[in-house]
Formats: sequence, structure tokens, C-alpha cells
Amino acid sequence: MSKQPAVYILASKRNGTLYVGVTSDLVKRVWEHKNSTVEGFTRRYRVNQLVWYELHENMESAIIREKRLKNWKRDWKLELIESKNPDWLDLYDTIL
Repeated sequence: MSKQPAVYILASKRNGTLYVGVTSDLVKRVWEHKNSTVEGFTRRYRVNQLVWYELHENMESAIIREKRLKNWKRDWKLELIESKNPDWLDLYDTIL
């Protein structure tokens, strides 16, 4: 997968801690989360399974979507994940 703006959700496990992020390089960013290369929330709580993502045409639309998702209720985020990934599989290998 080449560089393209994306919004993504990581989880610590099924129905576990969630993290919503935005990036211009999904493969690189998820690798960073998985390898704990950056201090912060995902490293502290071991949130590193890619359970949902959405590609965007430009960074502006990706940022707008990320901000909206961050304001969603947890139940809505769970429904979004399960609508595309009902088994909560780690999707990282599918984007390589």
C-alpha cells in the first residue's frame, strides 16, 4: 500500500482499549505502534492491533473524519469496527 491519507482504529484486544488516529502512511504508522517506537497512549496501554481503517483522497478529509470519530460514543466505534471486521482480526497483514 503506498502512502495515502487514512483514518484508523487500533485496539488492545476485542472490545478492549481503542485508539483513533490519522496518518499519511498507514503501513509505517501501524508498524510504529506495533513496535512501540513512540512514547504515548498506545505504547502505555499496548494498543497495537489494526481493527479498522478508511482511506481518504486528501489529508484534510482524513483529519475531519478522525476528529468526528474521536467524538463518537464508544458503542458507535464498536459498531463501526464490527460492521467491517466482526472477528476483530488484526488487519495489518492485509495492508502490507
